[in-house]
Amino acid sequence: MNIVCLDMEGVLVPEIWIAFARESGIPELSRTTRDEPDYNKLMDFRLKLLKEHGLGLKEIQSVIARIDPIPGAKAFLDELRSLTQVIILSDTFEQFASPLMEKLGRPTLFCNTLEVAPDGAITGFRMRCPQSKLTTVKAFQSCGFDTIAAGDSYNDLGMIQASKAGFLFKSTDQIRADHPEVPAYEEFGDLLAAIKAAL
Repeated sequence: MNIVCLDMEGVLVPEIWIAFARESGIPELSRTTRDEPDYNKLMDFRLKLLKEHGLGLKEIQSVIARIDPIPGAKAFLDELRSLTQVIILSDTFEQFASPLMEKLGRPTLFCNTLEVAPDGAITGFRMRCPQSKLTTVKAFQSCGFDTIAAGDSYNDLGMIQASKAGFLFKSTDQIRADHPEVPAYEEFGDLLAAIKAAL
């Protein structure tokens, strides 16, 4: 029994924080887990910047509403879901993800949640569990599933390396160079073919 675990941002949809950095004119917000492996450190940095600029959930959600999936992502996901179980494992937040999941045909998503004040200020965040992607993949394996995983960032490497097959997709030159043992793809058709071969 197989289950495919996919990252969301950078793999199926554009990076939310990069889009928001562009629209808000705050380039520092474009840092992602491709740049900073420590997710808690990255989020603390982001929340500090939001507070300094007086920005909250409403402003981020208005940008997310205009984000579309990466071209080809929905067709890729539809075909993959016709073959096997697929779970999106993301370090994003429930308050961000809903409109994007709608555009992708409502796949199952495991993610985290934001702590939001009544005025819409983001005051903190709660992770679902420590090392959420790796922990979830190991939990699936303990239930008798073979996992196949794909992602683009440092925080995806744990689940990729722990799976029976794992792939980098639309990753950075640095991450690919640091992990030449992980097959890397740029096109959905190639990733789909690799996953099919692993099923």
